[in-house]
Amino acid sequence: MLLDVPDLCGATLQESANVFLLLVIKSTPLNYERREVLRKTWAKERLQNGAWIRRVFISGTAGVGEEKTELNKLMELENQENKDILQWDFTDTFINLTLKQVLFLDWMQKRCPYARFLLNGDDDVFANTDNMVEYLQSLSDNNGDKHLFVGALNLFMPVIRDSWSKYFVPVQMYKLDSFPPYCGGGGFLLSGFTAKVIYNMSHSIPLLPIDDAYMGMCLEKAGLKPTSHFGMRTLGLNIPSKMAEDAKDPCYFREIICLLLKT
Repeated sequence: MLLDVPDLCGATLQESANVFLLLVIKSTPLNYERREVLRKTWAKERLQNGAWIRRVFISGTAGVGEEKTELNKLMELENQENKDILQWDFTDTFINLTLKQVLFLDWMQKRCPYARFLLNGDDDVFANTDNMVEYLQSLSDNNGDKHLFVGALNLFMPVIRDSWSKYFVPVQMYKLDSFPPYCGGGGFLLSGFTAKVIYNMSHSIPLLPIDDAYMGMCLEKAGLKPTSHFGMRTLGLNIPSKMAEDAKDPCYFREIICLLLKT
């Protein structure tokens, strides 16, 4: 580990129970501008409807040689100012996203084990954290101590065997022709309980380069299922009609919790 924020969730482990929603945002050293925008908008730390929202960016490294050293130094300075970056010494690439995810879950068990809920998302999504808190607070029988894993649900997704694809998974790594149900990795909500379950399952499941599918594999082994939520639109938002008078009618976005921004 290169950068840590040991007291992100409080000075003691017990204080982490005060964190109602932890925003866990996957980023890379090069995405400074995205992080700055998020800090000032939806990922701003605050008390929302009586619930504490905290934020952390998780990252590996970029570049080689002097470039890597300079980028790491910039990340260190950024973390000194904002105290919201976790960084590990591995190359931050698509195939290492699962490694990043598991390393974060390990950190969480050591530093923030009692956080109630988590948003796990990319730094190129928009999240309506007001809607998120409202939805999570409506779960009268779940205060983070029961299973929850919701997002844009994928069912019967085939395993890509084409070696030219970035989603390629060789049969030596995964023998089945389709993945168990999983939610798209752009953004999903889970409880602290489920985060711990996934972390425990990861000890016995070899890492797979498709991070969101790997989450589904961990859930399946634990006998748990992910579920769909209308507001989780990490595959984009389909406007009902291209003939609509106003394709940007705010009513279309009223119930959004997480929306992919890039085209």
